[in-house]
Amino acid sequence: MIEKGSQVAIHYTLTVDGEVVDSSEGKDPLTYEQGAGHIIPGLESELAGLKAGDKKLVTVAPEGGYGVHTPEAIQEVPRSAFPTEEELKVGDRVSGEADGQMFQATVQAFGDETITLDFNHPLAGKTLNFDVTVVSVS
Repeated sequence: MIEKGSQVAIHYTLTVDGEVVDSSEGKDPLTYEQGAGHIIPGLESELAGLKAGDKKLVTVAPEGGYGVHTPEAIQEVPRSAFPTEEELKVGDRVSGEADGQMFQATVQAFGDETITLDFNHPLAGKTLNFDVTVVSVS
């Protein structure tokens, strides 16, 4: 049975707004340690108590997934911060380092001297629907 400290392997399909956005189908199962924070909290809590062979449909609200979408995480940065900005387009994911912190962001818009970036996780504010099969628990 899945409990804190269990080593767990699952197969899953993640659907958001009716579209599959991630799946372990055709790949190795996802492995994690229950209670170690390796997967999103809303999914981890719903898997507690299951055993190998169990299947479960899990709906995770934004607060238990990647958080709510916060407007404060949308920021304008100077175009000069992107030496290859001519290759960027709206919707691209960019990563880098600022003030010693690694970041990822989505390009939202281009201004005359700035690029607007959204630092929210791409699934922030989204309800996550998981179809999970527990492969093993040890």
